[in-house]
Order: sequence, then structure tokens, then C-alpha cells
Amino acid sequence: MKDVFQPNLLAGKAAFITGGGSGINQCIAERMAAAGAAVTIVGRDLAKAQRAAAAINAAGGRAIGLSADVRDYDQVSAALHHAQREFGRLDIVVAGAAGNFVAPAMDMSSKGFRTVIDIDLIGTFNTVHAAHEYLAKPGSLVLAISAVQSTMPTATQSHVCAAKAGVDMLMKTLAVEWGAQGIRCVGIAPGPVGDTEGMRRLAPDGQRSWDRLLGSIPSGRAGAREEIASLALFLASGAADYINGVVLPIDGGQTAVGGHEFGAMLVDSLRPRSTSI
Repeated sequence: MKDVFQPNLLAGKAAFITGGGSGINQCIAERMAAAGAAVTIVGRDLAKAQRAAAAINAAGGRAIGLSADVRDYDQVSAALHHAQREFGRLDIVVAGAAGNFVAPAMDMSSKGFRTVIDIDLIGTFNTVHAAHEYLAKPGSLVLAISAVQSTMPTATQSHVCAAKAGVDMLMKTLAVEWGAQGIRCVGIAPGPVGDTEGMRRLAPDGQRSWDRLLGSIPSGRAGAREEIASLALFLASGAADYINGVVLPIDGGQTAVGGHEFGAMLVDSLRPRSTSI
């Protein structure tokens, strides 16, 4: 799919991506840089963010890596100011930083629940709110990375379901408030994506869990990071100028059939295995 996009699709634009040091968000950063955007990669781990930026620069792109905890508004604001000084503009904000772990609600502490709310929901608000003053108006995009759990009640994922549902409504509300300024606000809700830390955590017993989960998805397979990045790149392009105030699932049809099997797989993964010999 990457050959569909012209190398200069985002030439002259600048993107700010939280959680961009690994996984889906790193792939988005790479794709946007390959399309000509100057990219700021932000993460709590400075070394990881700088390695991701260095890889983009080595491939001929323009990128910097910065450290910030999205739960801290002042840190995010400082990173945005740094990015503005470096590249002189801001056209695309990707709020991708997220946290997750597997736990039934009654086995979860209030602190654990709040941690995911703080990273996913409050972190998204901090990022897009602090970015507003720097965004090019009109013609800019605020893109939040949600998840299918935002619309699928899923066992062991009460924290993520609540946080991502909030992210979805935040994007829709901001689209209403900011649309007249020429700022589009859109969400992407990936289903299971292969070779990511998030899915390794959600399928702790490996191939057995994967086979069960993928068998319940109409497309019969996991998504790829590159597919999520392709959707993000399309949304950042001029071809998507009239897409606003929506959250787009990219899940192989998982939300069409519901999340029962996903939740059942997660619950089953918590059960002790037989140790008989």
C-alpha cells in the first residue's frame, strides 16, 4: 500500500507524535517522514525516541526525538515549543501514547485504573490542548490513536474501554469546536496488530491466544503496523480534507462481530494451566 502515496505528499509539513518511539506510532512517524514531513517523536524514554528519530534521519528524513510524559501538561507544552523552534510550524498532531495491562476490574487497583486513564485520556487532552496554539490554521490535523475497546466492552480491559471511549468523544467534541478554525480532529481505532508490545501483553500465552482471537475476526488475520500507518498518512493528506469528527476502526471486521471472543480469550489467559505430567 505504501506505493500509493507520493514521496512528497506531506512536503513542507511538520508532525508531532507522542508514543512515537516504538510500535504503531513509530511506524506512523516513519511513514510521515518518508512522505516529506518533519517529525518530532516524543516519549518518556528519551533514548528510545532519539533512536527512532536517528533511524528516520539515516533514511533521509528529518526528525528529532524528545522526552515528555504526556500526563504532565508542562512537559508536553515544553516539547511542543521545542518542536516549533526546530521546524517552525505544526500541521499534524498524533496523540498515540498509551498504556495497558490485563486485569479483571475487581483485581485492579484504583491506582492502576487511573494510570491508564491518565496516560490515554488525560495524556491525549494534554497533547492536543497544548498543541492548539501552534497548529497551522486552517489545514491541520489532530489524530488520536484509539482502540476497538472504545466501543467493545471487553473483559479485563475496563480501564482501556473507559479511557478510549473518552478519547473518541474528545475527538468528536473538538471537531465540533475546532472545525470552523480549519482543524480536523479524527481518531483511528486499531484492532489486533501483530508484532506490537500491546498485543504481546494481551496474548500472554502466545500462539494459542492468537489463533483463537484471529479465528474470530472476519478477515482472519491480525493487522500490520504499516496498515495503520497508511490510514494515518491518508488522513493527513489532502484527499481526506472532508473527514472530520469520526473514529475509524481498522480491525478486519472485529467490531462488526463484537468483542466476546476477545474478552473470553483474555479471561482464559489468566486461568492457571495444568501442571500434570
